[in-house]
Amino acid sequence: MARRCDVSGKGPLVGNNVSHANNKTKRRQLPNLRSIKITLEDGTTKKMKVAASELRTMKKKAAQAAATVS
Repeated sequence: MARRCDVSGKGPLVGNNVSHANNKTKRRQLPNLRSIKITLEDGTTKKMKVAASELRTMKKKAAQAAATVS
């Protein structure tokens, strides 16, 4: 399974570990993925992998939408 966000498409980044002796070895920086269940309009639930930063944005947008409705 891919380590990729289903919403934003964020995936792993590639970089280097750098030692004090300036030796460089490859490393991967993985996104902070969380598994969540989302209820769709037809009542079914779907399991998704979402980045924590995207989850925070989704909660913020939902709060703003609820504030404008009421």
